[in-house]
Amino acid sequence: MSLPLQIPAENLQGFIKNARRTGIVMLIIGMTGILLPNLISLTLNAFIGGLFLFSSAVLAYIAWQSHANSLSMWFKPFILFALALLILFHPGVLLAVLGLLLAVYFFLDGFSAVMLGLEIKPAGGWLFMLINGLLSLSLAVLVLISWPFSAPWIIGMLIGISFLFDGIGLLMIARQTPGGII
Repeated sequence: MSLPLQIPAENLQGFIKNARRTGIVMLIIGMTGILLPNLISLTLNAFIGGLFLFSSAVLAYIAWQSHANSLSMWFKPFILFALALLILFHPGVLLAVLGLLLAVYFFLDGFSAVMLGLEIKPAGGWLFMLINGLLSLSLAVLVLISWPFSAPWIIGMLIGISFLFDGIGLLMIARQTPGGII
């Protein structure tokens, strides 16, 4: 059991306002992800590529400032720069790898859920667990059958669903917070 989060009365209105604003933004991003999953996937790809590019610039600056004569200080910025260019100019590479990892996750999740459902068979809920596992295995097969072409769509859709539920959760928290206790 966790203790409720106490919000001081003077901060409560600001918390509720920020939770509402953030919830609405997350709902919009979530709906965009559901309606335009490829856009969200490409945005994720650009963000990750940008992080790699920024990291390579920072590490190169540090190596330059330290007057590094050894190639070991320059190796990581070079690798990050090369990866950033690959990610930014060939977005399918990162999205295909993420899609494959997603398929592996669904396979592992489905297999473990089916096994758990069969192990707890006499107990209640075993059929739901078995169906959940079979659905996860089906999702894994679906992703693999159309991989790598389905990767951007699946990734964008899952990000959209996650953001949608996060936004709903924040709006519900803001709505249910009259006394400052969450």
